[in-house]
Amino acid sequence: MVLVLVREEAGVLGASLDELKEYLRIGGSGEDGLLERLLRSATALCEQFVGQWLILGEARATVLADGGWQRLSARPVAAILGVEAVAPDGEAVALAADAYAIDIDAAGDRWVRGQPLDGRRVLKVRYQAGMAEDADGLPEPIRQGIVRLAAEHFSARESEVATPPAVVGALWRPWRRMRLT
Repeated sequence: MVLVLVREEAGVLGASLDELKEYLRIGGSGEDGLLERLLRSATALCEQFVGQWLILGEARATVLADGGWQRLSARPVAAILGVEAVAPDGEAVALAADAYAIDIDAAGDRWVRGQPLDGRRVLKVRYQAGMAEDADGLPEPIRQGIVRLAAEHFSARESEVATPPAVVGALWRPWRRMRLT
């Protein structure tokens, strides 16, 4: 059970401002702030829909050190950067690689397992997760869906309701990973 998940980088963009402006046929820079916020929002909605982080970023997870396997929440995991055993008073001690175990399952999820160490029953795991290093590395349908969703929200700002186009879900669906609990 993951007790806490923290994403170090917030507000990443899954498509560029230039892509959105080209799609909307906007030449000036007067709307840039609004357009960037819409891209951040569309990127976050895409990540929620596909169940994966789009852009590679660092995560910190706090998991139990009870000898059982604990799934890391952010996906896809690219690398484990370090594991620390945490005392009840918050003092952390870095663990050697042979003091914990990591595994990857058939679905591509990473798992970590550690034993209690000197009364330390919690592990702090630092790792990287994400599909691509930057927006240019994302699959084109994902980027196009982000642009389409941001453009829809931009166009609907004068109306009462912004309804996402069905094509956005169709573009993202092949990358969707869901967990059954």
